[in-house]
Amino acid sequence: MTQGKLKFALFGNIYQARKSAAIQKVMSSLSESGAELYVDREYYDFLTEDQLLDVPATKVFEGDDFEADFAISMGGDGTFLKTASRVGKKQIPILGVNMGRLGFLADVIPADIETCLRSLREGDYAVESRAVIQVEAGGRPLGDMSCALNDVAVLKRDSASMISIRACIDGEYLTTYQADGLIVSTPTGSTAYSLSNGGPIIVPGTGVLLMTAVAPHSLNIRPIVIPDSAEVTLDVESRSHSFLVAIDGRSEKCREGTRLRLRRAPYNIQVVKRSSGRYFSTLREKMMWGADLR
Repeated sequence: MTQGKLKFALFGNIYQARKSAAIQKVMSSLSESGAELYVDREYYDFLTEDQLLDVPATKVFEGDDFEADFAISMGGDGTFLKTASRVGKKQIPILGVNMGRLGFLADVIPADIETCLRSLREGDYAVESRAVIQVEAGGRPLGDMSCALNDVAVLKRDSASMISIRACIDGEYLTTYQADGLIVSTPTGSTAYSLSNGGPIIVPGTGVLLMTAVAPHSLNIRPIVIPDSAEVTLDVESRSHSFLVAIDGRSEKCREGTRLRLRRAPYNIQVVKRSSGRYFSTLREKMMWGADLR
């Protein structure tokens, strides 16, 4: 069934100065389709003042002062993660328009936007529900954005020596990591930072969390997969008496002695996927599986 006028909340990467033609194409397609366009203030200022583009915005918003049928992320997977943090609990499905190379989250290229919008109007799309990790420090949310679609990484600061991370699962002692850090990721994040540290690829929708050490001092340490119903408790010791917690790449400084609690958030992030989109084909292309590199 064809839907009426759709409302889109638009977010984007303000560092892609050479992508104005592709950005213009997406906005023109939205405008011509009769959609209402709500644009994030920071992105709107970038488009109008830096790129000198005419933006057909119905409204310019700040913070979480928006509602829409869909959110559009204009950039790569990093921009998608930032968009997901802004959408938060709103349950607005997010469409990732990739302005660079193919991404796992942002997988629609600007040339396909007209076809994609037609599919949205006709209801010919799927919505994947992705798990989110929430983190508390000392019993309180950590910073303004305390939830991660990809991962939460506990890391040493700058050139400090490795840190000691005592990990418990549902109150039961697991081990003490002597390492540069520890990554706790969702299945969505298993192809990101965790993968570069030797973690396995986990298919989205699998009900687990993944713990992967960063440069562990012991070669016996291996990644471990746990149920996403579990609560992870981390106590960190550091010679610098502080450490970093990166939530989808957004870093917060914590003092030694701050207990971290990580668990699955009570809400999911909704990701729009075209009916023709397939996870494993994206995986093969990104990983170049089967490619002859000789």
